[in-house]
Amino acid sequence: MLAFHYDHLTLALPPGHRFPQSKYQMLRERVERDPGRMRLRVADAATAAELALVHTPDYIDAVLHGTLSAAAQREIGFPWAPGLPRRSLCSVGATIAAAGAALEEGVAASLAGGTHHAYADKGSGFCVFNDVAVAARLMQARWHREHPDRPGLRVLVVDLDVHQGNGTARIFQDDDSVFTLSIHGEKNFPFRKEASDLDVGLPDGCGDEVYIEALETALAEVWRRVADRPPGLAFYLAGADPHEGDRLGRLKLSANGLLRRDRIVLDALFERRIPVALSMAGGYGEDLGVTVEVQRRTLDAAADTWARWQAARTV
Repeated sequence: MLAFHYDHLTLALPPGHRFPQSKYQMLRERVERDPGRMRLRVADAATAAELALVHTPDYIDAVLHGTLSAAAQREIGFPWAPGLPRRSLCSVGATIAAAGAALEEGVAASLAGGTHHAYADKGSGFCVFNDVAVAARLMQARWHREHPDRPGLRVLVVDLDVHQGNGTARIFQDDDSVFTLSIHGEKNFPFRKEASDLDVGLPDGCGDEVYIEALETALAEVWRRVADRPPGLAFYLAGADPHEGDRLGRLKLSANGLLRRDRIVLDALFERRIPVALSMAGGYGEDLGVTVEVQRRTLDAAADTWARWQAARTV
């Protein structure tokens, strides 16, 4: 399975900053210890033209040229520095590459991404540009160009980060070519939610069984509502932050519960032959090694599904 990364690019953050950027290198190094499961590739940067499929010209220019206001930087949670634009562009580029590879091979991943709090005209919550939104729009544009006589590409976003995907929901509101599902902590950030096509807010302290039941119920509703026009591509934001050891999550899922979650999503997509691009999204464990292990198991489940896609093609 192809997996894209860019952890050689780092942010200039003040000491004690809450964003755990070291986890990206830790995850890539963990994946490298199991050769043969994944083909690792360094992500290319997205272009300004690709960003413009979603983001406003003024916002793109402010990020790329360092003219974000102090208030805008505070909302994002990162101070602007020369390294910020390149890293942000590669974050989007990794998800674009994963989406393209998924359409070719069934499953692919970004070892980061899932920047779902970014709106068209602003960033928020450690998210500068919305990687999934840009990749979705670009894949739809490519599909239209390559298949002008076929129906447009419908996209499904399965967002299981513990925080609601408010930016993604807002970007795709009233757009029936993209169906957005968000299962999140109801009382967690963002405190003002946007309307996804389907939102499931869970109480603090929610454990495995309640979560899995909510996920299965939500997916059944998704399949009912997209039956007339099934998705041709899915994005799965497989956040590790619902884990019981997460500093910011406030839910109580076990590592095994999160693996069950991943397999349910991946199995459902495979059964319907919907290609999927994964993003690792959030994860803020008290012990980052635990967060990385949760993400490594997600990637293993994805690699298993990729193998099923390849086997099905040889039959």
